[in-house]
Amino acid sequence: MFTPNVSLSNYSTMRLGGIADFLVDIRSREELAEAVQWAAEKQLPVIMIGSGSNIVWQDSGFRGLVMVNKILGYGDEQASESEHLLTIGSGEPWDSVVARSVAAGLTGIEALSLIPGTAGATPVQNVGAYGQDISQTLQKLEVFDIRSGEFSTLAANECGFGYRRSRFQADYRGKLFIVSLTLKLRDGNPLPPYYGAVQQYLAGTPDNQGITPQELREAVIAIRSRKLPDVATVANNGSFFANPVVPAQQLSKLLATNREMPNWPLPDGSAKIPAAWLIEQAGFKDYHDEATGMATWPHQPLVLVNEHAKNTSDLLAFKQKIVDAVESQFHITLMQEPELLP
Repeated sequence: MFTPNVSLSNYSTMRLGGIADFLVDIRSREELAEAVQWAAEKQLPVIMIGSGSNIVWQDSGFRGLVMVNKILGYGDEQASESEHLLTIGSGEPWDSVVARSVAAGLTGIEALSLIPGTAGATPVQNVGAYGQDISQTLQKLEVFDIRSGEFSTLAANECGFGYRRSRFQADYRGKLFIVSLTLKLRDGNPLPPYYGAVQQYLAGTPDNQGITPQELREAVIAIRSRKLPDVATVANNGSFFANPVVPAQQLSKLLATNREMPNWPLPDGSAKIPAAWLIEQAGFKDYHDEATGMATWPHQPLVLVNEHAKNTSDLLAFKQKIVDAVESQFHITLMQEPELLP
């Protein structure tokens, strides 16, 4: 059923946004094709979203059809003695997928526990956390091409994965909709070394070299729960900024005046700088901005929280205050992670 004049604030976990002309739930491949055809006949643009945990809607809303992805499915095929291929409907809640794979004794995505959103959203931004990202296990995607009206298969190496990026943010944006994804996971335990925060959390366990996928999942859930607010109760989009990557020469200059600056060296000589540290140093730790109604989360300044903002323009104004302060102090430009739509 195509519902007219829908508030998009109900379709972003930041709870801001204007009005969509039409909105429809999509539960199957057939419904997707039919909805796209319906919009084409009315000459309306279309967009497909998941749970709204990584999107922000403009105050102007969307003059077209918003399709809410609710395509479910979970299939487990034994690919070899130790490997499994999981085929996942793109509308499946992501953390439920992780939980099911872990319960089956599979490793590969357990560090991505408690990440909100749907499975189909994970390849778009190459979602990653605590040493794992989706590109490490993704084998292929089923996609729907709105130009041809056909379904096809896309190999993982066609997605252009990088740090928090893929071709779905550029070349494929608005052209290909993800219907399902196939992951390759293996039986057994995750292999050390583990991500720093996880390693520290596990330091007291009896056997730090033989933890199970379930134990790693529990560690990640404990760490995330301690640092991040629940989108069900606190209006936010999770981490709002990506960790910036700076070239070696710039890193040397930064360390000359900021010796305590944490950084993670990368193979090409560049380094990743924690955006949370930059934001905190710029004076935005547990910051509450009365002018915009926005704040930073007390335990993680990467998370912007909507306390009483009324419009997306308030959020963007607060974001810009942070970006400008970090730029002024460190000559580093923070990049927004949630997608601003349309």
